[in-house]
Amino acid sequence: MAKPFRTIIVFLLFRIDWKKLFLVCSVFTIGSVLLQISSLPYPLADLISPPHKTVISSYKSLNTTLHIGQSHSLAVGPPLETVRVVPVVYSLNSLVKQNQSSVIPKKERRVSHRRKGRHRVKSIVADSPPSPPHVIRNIPIRLKKYLWSLKPDEALAFIKRDIENASLAEDDDAELYAPLFRNFSTFKRSYEWMEQMLKVYIYEDGESPIFHEPHLFGIYASEGWFMKLMEENKQFVTKDPEKAHLFYLPYSARQLQMAVYVPNSHNLRPLSVFLHGYVNMLAAKYPFWNRTRGSDHFLVACHDWGPYTLKGHNELSRNTIKVLCNADVSEGVFVAGKDVSLPETTIRNPKRPLKNLGGNRVSQRPILAFFAGNRHGRVRPVLLKHWSDKDDDMRIYGPLPNRASRLLSYPQHMKSSKYCICPMGFEVNSPRIVEAIYNECVPVIIADNFVPPLNEVLNWDEFSVVVAEKDIPNLKEILLAIPLKRYIVMQTNVKKLQRHFLWNAKPVPYDLFHMILHSIWSSRLNQIQI
Repeated sequence: MAKPFRTIIVFLLFRIDWKKLFLVCSVFTIGSVLLQISSLPYPLADLISPPHKTVISSYKSLNTTLHIGQSHSLAVGPPLETVRVVPVVYSLNSLVKQNQSSVIPKKERRVSHRRKGRHRVKSIVADSPPSPPHVIRNIPIRLKKYLWSLKPDEALAFIKRDIENASLAEDDDAELYAPLFRNFSTFKRSYEWMEQMLKVYIYEDGESPIFHEPHLFGIYASEGWFMKLMEENKQFVTKDPEKAHLFYLPYSARQLQMAVYVPNSHNLRPLSVFLHGYVNMLAAKYPFWNRTRGSDHFLVACHDWGPYTLKGHNELSRNTIKVLCNADVSEGVFVAGKDVSLPETTIRNPKRPLKNLGGNRVSQRPILAFFAGNRHGRVRPVLLKHWSDKDDDMRIYGPLPNRASRLLSYPQHMKSSKYCICPMGFEVNSPRIVEAIYNECVPVIIADNFVPPLNEVLNWDEFSVVVAEKDIPNLKEILLAIPLKRYIVMQTNVKKLQRHFLWNAKPVPYDLFHMILHSIWSSRLNQIQI
């Protein structure tokens, strides 16, 4: 037993080249480790090889440099790092076509064994194909620390100068459709800065139902959905008012009307007195309102009376950023370029806000123009006088009659029409504009003095027709004069536009929540002097 053992010892000590053995083992070990790392998901694989190229915004970085500590060196735009965010998309409803894509975060569901076989994941929004990955531009940590060391207005001055110096972006952006926008490069750069820097402080003062209780259904649901998503948001909301660029007054004009207005009194003064008292309370309790006289505060109101309830307080009506559905420049409250026109969205089921999106293809839209609605306001009686039951191509009704609804429902009429007529009612705004977009029908807006939704960034000439009230008798002639090629472009643009008008239970980039917030952000930037 001892002899074989001695033989093995001698062999190991004198016959093996230990240096070579150690080198070979080291090579195999390192190779195995590198092979394992290279197979790991991004970004760990970048330790071995760079990741595949991702489609990013075509902005060119500015070539100037930042001198930390010099508060006047604000004309810089260093390169921003990119982070790829890959969304998870659920397919929904057979009615929704390819261009209605929306992203829904992946959520695990726990299902009991008894219901497991019958369980289905219900959709809120449909989509096919998936949207491209959203690319977030990260600000270098050194620059971000410098910006946060500045006062909010100083940081905004830096950002505004960078936006104004942004290079032209190419039209073939992977995430956005450039023809929809007035200035695509400016919007893209501004939106990127908003994602990285915007902070909003929400006043906790105020009791329900007027404050902090969103109204999520009906034609005034936009203000409620924005309130809900804003108060749930963690990216933009700050608890430190000293860091805030904007201050949100979280009240609902619809809830205010239901709680304070005396039915049939035709007296809106109690509503304006209520808001007057609320603003004065904030100004007495906090320093923030008086610091800017309310110019860095904003409110969101979709009720028709929204503008009129603000007139009791001069600073509230003149200085604040007002996000209003009733965007009528003739009333002296809404100021184009400063205030934001809020899309009026009709939500019938808050649990499925995006039900029945989509429409027929161009070849399956035999109706030239469609409208059905009550006869009120100054425009609709004129529209019905000239076109109701006068022409088979012009399906213009008061309330949709049974003879028509037996053939096609209201949504089916929109899906089967080339143009959807959107006349004002008592006020200039109309929920039919967004309904037309949801049904992929080109909206025809008839409302003098009306500023279309999100008009500061969207180019409405590319996907809608605006007809002056005096031209209603020539409506059919105006529509027929639009060449088929031009109509197809507009209808395609409506489909591309749709994603920007969707309320998502969990907001996704460039949806309606983000578009409204960006317009508020943009208005705040416009106040900054550089």
